[in-house]
Amino acid sequence: MSAPTGKALEEVRAKAQADVRALRKRVDHLDNDAIDLILRQARSHYAWTDKPVTDEIIHELYEITAGGPTSMNTCPARFVFVRSQEGKERLAKSLKPANVPKVMGAPVSVIIAHDLNFWTELPFLFPHEDRRPHFEGKAEHAEVTAFRNGTLQGGYFMIAARALGLDVGPISGFSNEIADAEFFAGTSLKSNFLCNIGYADETALFQKLPRFAFDQVCSFA
Repeated sequence: MSAPTGKALEEVRAKAQADVRALRKRVDHLDNDAIDLILRQARSHYAWTDKPVTDEIIHELYEITAGGPTSMNTCPARFVFVRSQEGKERLAKSLKPANVPKVMGAPVSVIIAHDLNFWTELPFLFPHEDRRPHFEGKAEHAEVTAFRNGTLQGGYFMIAARALGLDVGPISGFSNEIADAEFFAGTSLKSNFLCNIGYADETALFQKLPRFAFDQVCSFA
């Protein structure tokens, strides 16, 4: 893909700026209910109803997630939606025992991974300048970039899921090595964390745990 130049570049930049201004005119902030839904009162869930997660909502979930920013638009995250019995059994091999029922009972368990070779796609994702030399032959830099930005996309994914009315249950209690051997052998993909999605059974919830106050963890410089 080639980047626009000259008059075409001026036009697409003007449209992008106008689109942002129009969006801010339509809505300048979320209301309290929306903020409660996605973060303030949101919970991690461990039990699920049998309401199905449709292909349509999974596609919409990805499309919203993909809109979140990453450095140089690298977009290194990759998502494996595990929902078959066979897939769940393969994923269960990597889980700590306490997490097996959480995954087996969820409508969909998502492996949020990142591609260490993300930079090979930069001519498409960042067409106005060839940034591949920033990463080619620099495996450590590529890995740090992939992990950081893939983690960001994992966060966008959870917020997008909640915005669509889904519930989420992120999991880090598993072996990345076992999951990678099971799902990504022979590829440049590495798992980051897991996230169950579906429609929660709230009867498994307990009280929300404490959070730090602003003055405990925030400062000005």
